Amino acid sequence: MFAAELITDIISPVNLSDPIQKVIDRMVEFRVRHLPVVNEDQFVGLIAEDDFVSEPNTQTPISALSLSLVNPYVLEGQHIYDVIWMFYQLKLTIVPVVDSKNTYLGLITINSVAEYFAQLTSVGQPGGIIVLEIDNKNNSLAHMAQIVESDNAQILSSYVRTFPDSTRMEVTLKVNKQDISAILATFLRYEYNIKATFNHSAENDSSRERYDSLMNYLNL
Repeated sequence: MFAAELITDIISPVNLSDPIQKVIDRMVEFRVRHLPVVNEDQFVGLIAEDDFVSEPNTQTPISALSLSLVNPYVLEGQHIYDVIWMFYQLKLTIVPVVDSKNTYLGLITINSVAEYFAQLTSVGQPGGIIVLEIDNKNNSLAHMAQIVESDNAQILSSYVRTFPDSTRMEVTLKVNKQDISAILATFLRYEYNIKATFNHSAENDSSRERYDSLMNYLNL
């Protein structure tokens, strides 16, 4: 998925001529700590709370401030992982998206990223979750898929977690089957270390409920 696919226009940018008070009002309204600044349709930068906190006059225009963040944007064709890295690296609450001519296209919110990962990890789908701990040299998703498919099941999503200074890694699989006992037995037969398992049905799966609660909390 590309950055352009997650763009939302729910939060409008501010202009260089706008006063700080407008920035404050908009940040409070949308519960964010950053806003994109534009000059007509050109992206100028990202204003953060720290950029105006020491300015006593809230009618001071944004153009009089020094924006502290450097290159806080992604291009429309960049991958969603680049967007996530930008959120993480700069501790942002929104990420602006521009084209090759630096034209402002819109922004990406935490909500958009959370929704993307909810879909990516099949949060709303019933099934079982298997967490394996393996050596990184034995990381063969094809073999894991073969084991799951041997019980007429499929992997809905998977992701890997690595650990610093360790050759061990954690692989989490979500499969489209609630009864995963036969799958677990096969993993054990192939000497996989099963770290944890979870069985989720449409009735008892609280993942979607927790996701919806998060969305209501963020309320963007």
